[in-house]
Amino acid sequence: MIEIEGLSMDRDGVRVLDDVSLQIPDRSLTMLIGPNGAGKSTLLGLIARLLRPSAGHVRVDGLDVFRAASDAVARKLAILRQENHILPQLTVEELVGFGRYPHSRGRLAAEDRRQIADALHRANIAALAGRRLFELSGGQRQRAFLAMVLAQDTPYLLLDEPLNNLDPRQAISMMQVLRRAVTDLGKSIVMVVHDVNCASFYGDRIVAMNAGRLVAMGSPKDIVVPSTLRMIYGVDMSVHEVGGARIVQPFS
Repeated sequence: MIEIEGLSMDRDGVRVLDDVSLQIPDRSLTMLIGPNGAGKSTLLGLIARLLRPSAGHVRVDGLDVFRAASDAVARKLAILRQENHILPQLTVEELVGFGRYPHSRGRLAAEDRRQIADALHRANIAALAGRRLFELSGGQRQRAFLAMVLAQDTPYLLLDEPLNNLDPRQAISMMQVLRRAVTDLGKSIVMVVHDVNCASFYGDRIVAMNAGRLVAMGSPKDIVVPSTLRMIYGVDMSVHEVGGARIVQPFS
């Protein structure tokens, strides 16, 4: 379980995250939603120890991420950031191999290669293993980075807007991969999304933020209701039941 207690962060004298406390359950897909500037990516970066808080604690299975050794955190958490500065000449297989560094320290053993092959298969890009990153489409490249995260073989995955720049078909395929990672592998995934319908359809739990504060959390049926959506986004939205999921139509 990820436990967040009293987490705050100041940037240039401005409080961008304000006293956030919550628990993120295991073996679930948790969606972080909210308008631009709500603090979603900041929260994710703090959980991953990419940022340092002004106050508060983050514990992962009891491990204090701000006090633990880097290798101990890397065996618990893997993060896919919005921007990844990786040499485009790398092959897909080489990129995915970076996910094994916390285990291999750069010397790949048989288990590392098995995990790489499994991650390529789960991300549906095994056929692209020998291709170089600059040869891939945006959607293929995003899958390659996802495979790298899967290869790290951590119980927790943190994904910052992984659906950005994907067309609907690619986004659906990506979400199917993530859904299987939860149901088949028992992963706990926390991801930032802008699409409320995606959060409603695929998420087990939704955490809603605005202006650096936690404003609502619960199941999609708890959160995807007109009154709560207006509190989060400041606009009226109508909600409809489609295929057992709640679908949002904005600007009603």
